[in-house]
Amino acid sequence: MEIVWYGHSCFRFIERGMAAVVTDPFDSDVVGYEPLKLRADIVTVSHDAPGHNFIGVVKGANHRLTGPGEYETGGVFITGVQTDSNNKKGAGRLSNTLFLFDFDGLTIAHLGDLSQVPSQSEVEALGTVNVALVPVGGGNGLNASKAAEVISLLEPNIVIPMHYAGQSAKLDLDPLSKFLKEMGLTSQETVPSLKITRSGLPEETKVVILDIASS
Repeated sequence: MEIVWYGHSCFRFIERGMAAVVTDPFDSDVVGYEPLKLRADIVTVSHDAPGHNFIGVVKGANHRLTGPGEYETGGVFITGVQTDSNNKKGAGRLSNTLFLFDFDGLTIAHLGDLSQVPSQSEVEALGTVNVALVPVGGGNGLNASKAAEVISLLEPNIVIPMHYAGQSAKLDLDPLSKFLKEMGLTSQETVPSLKITRSGLPEETKVVILDIASS
């Protein structure tokens, strides 16, 4: 399994013999970063905003998932869970869909713009999360302290932070350093992509920082 990050909340998951997935493709005019030119079998949208719903930049995606439900295609099992439905910020806030992807027992949770810490029962309903893609920069998503709290509840093997301020980003979000400080990390090396297997997962939760890839 390879996980590649293209900035903001957009990732591509690639596993041999299974459907390729792109999450939350963005409009670069709104978000910044390099314009996306991606190909996948499945595209997911956590919520209907230009930073997350620009499906047109993903070619070949015959399966477009934009809400809660259970799906299976190309060997990938996907569960969409609506979150923040009772958010106190009011009715104007868009509902968020958390997507859990199961690649033959290797699970990835993309939290979208999750803004509230889920309950223990909601966490237990997700089951085992091997890799958690977590918003950490505030805005409409989790801030650093809430992100750390969610991670402690999910207890994933690997955490990949997303949705934070970047050099070419246009959105007003907190820097990654704030989250690293919250997690007790002073600095962290970046990697171009994450390649993992079920047998190679760390026992203790590990934070992995991805470089932004070119599409």
